Amino acid sequence: MIAHVRGKVAAITLSSAVLEVGGVGLELMCTPGTLAGLRTGHEATLPTSMVVREDSLTLFGFADEDEKTVFELVQTASGVGPKLAQAMLAVLSPDGVRTAIAADDVKTLTKVPGIGQKGAQRIILELKDRIGSPSGRIAAPLAAAAAPWRDQVAQGLIGLGYNAKDADKAVDAVADDAGDLPDVGSLLRAALRSLSKA
Repeated sequence: MIAHVRGKVAAITLSSAVLEVGGVGLELMCTPGTLAGLRTGHEATLPTSMVVREDSLTLFGFADEDEKTVFELVQTASGVGPKLAQAMLAVLSPDGVRTAIAADDVKTLTKVPGIGQKGAQRIILELKDRIGSPSGRIAAPLAAAAAPWRDQVAQGLIGLGYNAKDADKAVDAVADDAGDLPDVGSLLRAALRSLSKA
């Protein structure tokens, strides 16, 4: 199995990143939080988990080992596949997942698309004794919380008729203006201005 990938970031899409490793472009499926930390043309090292299916080999990339560990652990619950595990980490940080499961917090888990009340209860029941306690790290939740604005701005631009490549460039152009509490409306306007200049 492929434990991690290190290489130059060749491309970033809404749901994946392509890392060039030894002349080969490897596509890694990533959460918005992980993608927010990558820059095209820069070197990156991502822990990875390979999911092998009859008809596909899919490589998932993570911001750190903790995210990878939680991704692999939640898949041991019945009914949780790699896409749902990734959705959990897109909505909640690794510690957020641990806290929700440890506290029997069905409401928080049902915020994840694809998890209903019964699914959340089953996940809590099956993982409560194995998920461990929150690590107390602040960095991961902040990174996860900062990411959704990027997706919202990009989707807004695509909805206005721009292609995904131009939308991603515009999002990168306004990323420095986001600050701690991003205002999606003003960032979208700034992205539109940067596109009109180009």
